[in-house]
Amino acid sequence: LATAGWVGRREDALFLGPPGSGKSHCAQAIGHAVIQQGYRVLYREAHALLEELADATLDGKRKEHMELLTTVPLLVIDDLGMRKLPLTAAEELLEIIMRRYERASTLLTSNRPVDDWGKLLGDSAAVTAMLDRLLHHGHVLKCGPRSWRTKTGRVGDAQ
Repeated sequence: LATAGWVGRREDALFLGPPGSGKSHCAQAIGHAVIQQGYRVLYREAHALLEELADATLDGKRKEHMELLTTVPLLVIDDLGMRKLPLTAAEELLEIIMRRYERASTLLTSNRPVDDWGKLLGDSAAVTAMLDRLLHHGHVLKCGPRSWRTKTGRVGDAQ
């Protein structure tokens, strides 16, 4: 993934695993590597991305903001499921993923199993459609099973 070939092919990636397993670290490192290959990258935590989109909508700038989100060659959406999301999250994320599908790459990280996303986002149909697109040309990296933080910290020393 660090070679950026997948971005040129407009493929996607999902990094899944428990908190502290290195998903965000890997996503950021890959984002930096993709930038070094000459691509533009936009990194946002899921809750911040949705807050920014809501603010742009209120400011009458939704179209411009959505254009940025849907055309940047690599959009990294980090920590889906880490924080509570707005009720419109499933619809908003689906719109972004649908517009990016086979046009630009998306890297999404989550500490929640994909089977829980329908409940998490409150719309199983939207989640199914979103995952269908992400996984069609997608790479899945399962991180874990344990947190690097507890593995290297005092708790890890006690085990």
